[in-house]
Amino acid sequence: MKKEILNYTQNRELSWLKFNHRVLEEAQDPTVPLLERMKFVAIFTSNLDEFFMIRVGSLFDMVITDPKSVDARSGMTPSEQLSAIYAAVAPLYKERDKIYSEIKKQLSPYGVCGLNYKELEQSEKKYVKKYFKEQILPVLSPQIVDSNHPFPHLLNKKIYVTATLRPQNHSKQGGSGNKQNSKQDTLLGIVPVPDYISEIIYLPGHDIRYIRAEKVILEFLDMVFSKYSLSDRNYICVTRNADIHPDDDSFEVNEDFRNRMKKTLHKRRKMAVVRLETAEKLSPENEKYFCDKFQIKREQIFRTKIPMKLSYIFSIAGNLPDAMKRSLIYQPFSPQRSRFVTDGNIMNYVKKKDLLLFYPYESMEPFLSLIREAAFDPNVLTIKITIYRLAKKARLVEYLCAAAENGKEVTVLIELRARFDEQNNIYWSERLEEAGCRVIYGFEGYKVHSKLCLITYRTRNDIKYITQIGTGNYNEKTAAMYTDLSLITSNQEIGEDAASFFKNMAISNLDGEYQRLIVSPSSLKSSVLSMMDEEIRKGEQGRIIMKMNSVTDIDFIKKVCEASQAGVKIDLQVRGICCILPGIKGYTDHVTVTSIVGRYLEHPRIFSFGTGADQRIYIGSADMMTRNTEKRVEVACPILDADMKKQINHYLKVMLSDNVKLRVLESEGVYAKREQSDKAINAQEIFMKEVLEAEGNRKSDENPSFFQRLKKMILK
Repeated sequence: MKKEILNYTQNRELSWLKFNHRVLEEAQDPTVPLLERMKFVAIFTSNLDEFFMIRVGSLFDMVITDPKSVDARSGMTPSEQLSAIYAAVAPLYKERDKIYSEIKKQLSPYGVCGLNYKELEQSEKKYVKKYFKEQILPVLSPQIVDSNHPFPHLLNKKIYVTATLRPQNHSKQGGSGNKQNSKQDTLLGIVPVPDYISEIIYLPGHDIRYIRAEKVILEFLDMVFSKYSLSDRNYICVTRNADIHPDDDSFEVNEDFRNRMKKTLHKRRKMAVVRLETAEKLSPENEKYFCDKFQIKREQIFRTKIPMKLSYIFSIAGNLPDAMKRSLIYQPFSPQRSRFVTDGNIMNYVKKKDLLLFYPYESMEPFLSLIREAAFDPNVLTIKITIYRLAKKARLVEYLCAAAENGKEVTVLIELRARFDEQNNIYWSERLEEAGCRVIYGFEGYKVHSKLCLITYRTRNDIKYITQIGTGNYNEKTAAMYTDLSLITSNQEIGEDAASFFKNMAISNLDGEYQRLIVSPSSLKSSVLSMMDEEIRKGEQGRIIMKMNSVTDIDFIKKVCEASQAGVKIDLQVRGICCILPGIKGYTDHVTVTSIVGRYLEHPRIFSFGTGADQRIYIGSADMMTRNTEKRVEVACPILDADMKKQINHYLKVMLSDNVKLRVLESEGVYAKREQSDKAINAQEIFMKEVLEAEGNRKSDENPSFFQRLKKMILK
């Protein structure tokens, strides 16, 4: 069976690169506004940075620790995977650079111009030179590399301007220093681009004309190394392995967990180089020099013709004049109020009926209001919540702190190992503790990735629960950019399960038993596979629809194949990595895999089994990845309300009908656009339109016109 699975699976890393290519395709879409297309170039680049830091970094570790291990989905060793990655990434660089250049040309007529020094007008050159002398040169920290000055440690993703230096002969100076220099052929000069200067320098005038700081430093490098002749001017950037495990042997056993995470972040700065990016082609001598210094191979060097950092694009888009916004960015959309909540009191509403929120089309505000109400409600006894990622400014934390200060028992299970959000989570954990919240950190070896909140309150006779279960983080910023589902329910069985869950987390019990919730690592995967078995027994009458971010779990993949062989119709909507190849005869004939990349990041996890009255739907935090099903604490919850099932079925139907942004995975591993019918269906635009119409109807009901009032009177 191990070899047989290779017939219908593909490599995880190469599948991820195909996902990132779909991101890049959005930058080519002429229906997407120009600056939004440039943002997709930036997102593609940022994604690739993280891919090298994490996935390529982990393969580097495997080459050292377990070089003969074989990927179960592709049969490739770590070294073979790395070679395949380098080969796949090289053309992506060229494609990205070409797309960036095309978008840049199209932005120029709008007055949005990123320029090289040679493209500046004479007055602009004078301005930039003056700016360099007054604002940049005084804060530079140049260095030469010779016998007295060792090669410096280059920080991860920091830009360095470099040049080959040859000492000039200054006869007037004389002295032993000149004799020493004359013996040296060439030196390397390195100038870090300081973090505390502006990344881009805006040029005077009404248009948005700018030049990047590293280009300015490169142009005036003679002023920095005035005693040398310069050649091979360049700027470079290294990417370092960031795949550090918090339970690394270097940690001392007696250190507390938060301090261990601080040490982890410090260690990340010094990890091995996995990629070198250069602005210009390296000379053979410099190429060999950098390969030796960084202990890398030539295929790990990538030339980029576009800026190495593109975060400034988002600030440009945010600061556009109103007249330009209409042409260059998406039409503004704000998450709308839930059409189900009318009186504004969320606790009262949820005590009577479940509430399902669909971000970012609907606002996160009802959930935040729920926590705020609970913080000041005299009947509320406890608030318990799991936190994985938070915004830099988090009202949620302020409400939790207010609850603790009001005498509520507030327990926060915060995951300090949320990659690249560790520092932010450390800060918030300290803030919560200061306010009197009880903060716990989960398990060794298991990240707590669940999105669960429990409010316990007292009635005249009983203890009652309100439970929230989500597919996404409690992050107020991403809730306006990621699509997610958030269920708020007063179902007592679910509440009792949530109460048991938090008790189990507090005593490090991963094997708890639950009535309604399915929880990894103990029951989530086995429950999903069991529900798939029920569909398999139905044969051709079986139906499975699952929406996730990624699919890599071998047991799940085998079960999908088994279900397909039994004739079950299976739709997998997988935004990112998908190691299943659909449409393979005899294996995955009845499997369809689709992916949507659009204005919003598709993030919900929805599991649907069966149809009609027998249909079971779960939402939760887990993808079908081995790390989620076996090495993380995840929670999925059933949707019990019939109206909510209709709501989710509508979402699934629309997303599966998309013929604008949706891509279909073919059996060869290639994603293709679906042929458009007479009617274009863009799922995300449809959902925006629906909530705007609902809000319009609500306002109309709240403020009826004269004719509406007259109509009601006549009907009465």
